[in-house]
Amino acid sequence: MARDLSAYLQDIYDACVAIEDVTEAVSLEEYRARRAVRSSVEREFIIIGEALRRISDLDERLFHSISNSRAIIDFRNLLAHDYGAVDDDSVFGLVHSDLILLKEEVGNLLRDLFGAN
Repeated sequence: MARDLSAYLQDIYDACVAIEDVTEAVSLEEYRARRAVRSSVEREFIIIGEALRRISDLDERLFHSISNSRAIIDFRNLLAHDYGAVDDDSVFGLVHSDLILLKEEVGNLLRDLFGAN
């Protein structure tokens, strides 16, 4: 059964919240040392990237309204297919920069387009 745009947007939003939850009060050093935290964060980023890829198939205009959407999919592909090239410092940096904007944009889209969030 095909999912709709709101479900994919909700998946992205929920993944952002999950990343925030697991990295709350975690320093970069702790992030590097705790494989379970890194794995959790990377899994949620994979979900975000895959949901964005599905959105691009359904509504290109909506896809392009999300900042860095293409780069996020590329990052998902890196995590899934070239995991050895993943830099923990960069991932941790994304959590504290780009993730904030993504969560805000997707939350606004959910509210404005679907009355959800």
